[in-house]
Amino acid sequence: MRVMLMHRTNAANEAGIRPSPGLIAAVGRMIGELSSAGIFRAGEGLRASALGARIVRAGGRTTVAPGPFEGRNELPAALCVLRLRSLDEAVALASRLTEPLGDVEVDVRPVTEAWDLGLAEPPPGDPPRRWMAVLKADGCSEAGAWPAPEVRAALVRLVEEARRAGTFLSGEVLQPSARAARLTARGGAVHVVDGPFAETKELIAGYVTLEVPTVAAALPWARRYAACLGDVELDVRPLLEPRELG
Repeated sequence: MRVMLMHRTNAANEAGIRPSPGLIAAVGRMIGELSSAGIFRAGEGLRASALGARIVRAGGRTTVAPGPFEGRNELPAALCVLRLRSLDEAVALASRLTEPLGDVEVDVRPVTEAWDLGLAEPPPGDPPRRWMAVLKADGCSEAGAWPAPEVRAALVRLVEEARRAGTFLSGEVLQPSARAARLTARGGAVHVVDGPFAETKELIAGYVTLEVPTVAAALPWARRYAACLGDVELDVRPLLEPRELG
């Protein structure tokens, strides 16, 4: 199964402060070990919410609010990575992709690129960049009640259209938090609890995706990840495979 180790933001992330060289190196070493073990599948970080926007669709009305975001319902149900030139374009595509779902809340934020960390030169000109759209969980997604077949078919059509246009790079649906675990590291002490998670107010800061037999098998790596990050809340969430959605 694929499992996402998803860590939460802190004041430094939200202030736009670059990770220290030591932190970048520590996470890099861990990803190198995961790759050598053949279990690393993906990993991304997100920039401050002040650089993003929040889409809320309710009762037939859609509002878009610029960041920074106030944390409220920050438990994710799904996410996707888009490639577009601007936040406005990313918001427009995220709105279109989620339209078949009805009432939703979606956050759109820039993905951290190598040049954001000072690890590479920015591309010349005004190239597209990556954006992450995070769909928030609700009672249906937490109950494992996935959209009706006709809604899923509409979503597939929209995703395939965006993929052909080169604007949709990847997407994941998370299993309900009842099947997950949460690791909290504070002052060197680590506490792990099983889901479900009734409330999550902190924003996502980034994630690493692994291929492991079980959620329990991911926990040692989650502890290692937390040791790199310091005081942190980190959710260990299994992902749905396409065949599970039908």
